Amino acid sequence: MNISDQLSITAKGNPSKTAYIFQGEKTSYMELEGAVTKFASSLKELGYEKGDHIALVSGNSPYYVIGLYGALRLGLTVIPINPIYTVEEMRYILKNGDVKGVITMDLFMDKFVALASDFPEIHHYIVGDTGADVSHAQKLLNDKMKSFTGLMRTAELSLERPTIDDEDVAIILYTSGTTGKPKGAMLTHKNVYSNAKDVADYLKYSPEDKVIATLPMFHVFCFTVALNAPLMNGGTVLILPRFSPEDVFKVAKDEKATVFAGVPTMYNYLLQGGEAHKTDFESIRLCISGGASMPVALLKQFEQAFQVIVSEGYGLSEASPVTCFNPLDRPRKAGSIGQNIWNVENKVVDELGDEVPVGEVGELVVRGPNVMKGYYKLPEETAVSLRDGWLYTGDMAKVDEEGYFYIVDRKKDMILVGGYNVYPREVEEVLYQHPNVTEVAVVGAPDPNLGEAVQAFVVVNDTITEDQLLDYCREHLAKYKLPTVIEFLDELPKNTTGKILRKNLRDRVTQ
Repeated sequence: MNISDQLSITAKGNPSKTAYIFQGEKTSYMELEGAVTKFASSLKELGYEKGDHIALVSGNSPYYVIGLYGALRLGLTVIPINPIYTVEEMRYILKNGDVKGVITMDLFMDKFVALASDFPEIHHYIVGDTGADVSHAQKLLNDKMKSFTGLMRTAELSLERPTIDDEDVAIILYTSGTTGKPKGAMLTHKNVYSNAKDVADYLKYSPEDKVIATLPMFHVFCFTVALNAPLMNGGTVLILPRFSPEDVFKVAKDEKATVFAGVPTMYNYLLQGGEAHKTDFESIRLCISGGASMPVALLKQFEQAFQVIVSEGYGLSEASPVTCFNPLDRPRKAGSIGQNIWNVENKVVDELGDEVPVGEVGELVVRGPNVMKGYYKLPEETAVSLRDGWLYTGDMAKVDEEGYFYIVDRKKDMILVGGYNVYPREVEEVLYQHPNVTEVAVVGAPDPNLGEAVQAFVVVNDTITEDQLLDYCREHLAKYKLPTVIEFLDELPKNTTGKILRKNLRDRVTQ
């Protein structure tokens, strides 16, 4: 079974049910099913075959949904790419990923014009129309450039589907590349389907659910939790092209949304601007946080302000991505990423791969049907990450007596101060509790005496001095954990999903 086949089953069982709403327009499951079949048929007519690699470079839109499911239906391997990547970032992924075709939007064609001469092997650029002028691209790319809607108009509403095996690669997700070049995590049809199914069932998604998809769909969090999982169980996806607190509140109120999924930064923005919108979230039964650890203080403030439970979970691209969620049938634990979701096993191990006692810190490892096949064309890196059936996540964690896991920090983010381990999250949690601090990130800075020292970057909502914050930290932290420098910023550097870019901050302190 795969997600494209599951869409067909859902459409047959409930054809008139709304699959998604975009800019006020509703699309039923049967309409989506027809569009997916037509697009797959168009790709076949253009010469694409099972196993070919096709890049999907699109914002949140029907183009993304139809392009994704249509390509998968034909047995192609889809490579989602962040559309705001630079030309150089795209060049690497297109080359490394052996891309034969591109599904995109007219907004992003300037980048492909800049890349065109380097990629004679790319056969087509299938372009969704948003009204941007692409005449210059049309002149350069000639017959390589195809209109998405034009193809759909002439496509057949029939398709001889290829045989797709569970272990065939469905998606290659390139990691963010915070160290070195990005690596392509190969997710099979079994990986993608099983995680969407297990997440949908664990979170009790139903046909009555309306899930806000404002996270970028090219990111694996939205891909599984806010797109594939609700479609798996017959829910409705409320597609927002980009994140805006006003847009989130409006769609939640207008469409009676039931689920919101976001990263901690989004919750912070919603909280800061939510005083006049508290009733807009009345229909929301569940908020989901992932992508980064959510500060406990922020979680509690948000829950109190909007009277809704925030269930924090955990995942990574290599696991499709979800491995843990706080359960819905009993109280969630603030600061915990929750327990194993169904069919997935997590444990905490030492450097030798042996499980550590309850409460001790080690590396989180994962196994289950959601774990990737490996990294594309990187057998050595695959062997490092996949050992004896377990995926080594690189995250430091601990587990309590009830099986709730807690992320302590990224293994590579740990700061070694004079032989003592300092986990940035512990320092960040303290600073987040201060009423004047709205955002914080902690990194290690070179120190000639101790090897490394703790440096904090903060965003504040009122005037406060570095000394005042340091005094506050002294009340809550051991001396070796105290920041030696606290730098004030207007905002922290983030990627398109709202994740704080620690590498940029580390670079800042080493310059």
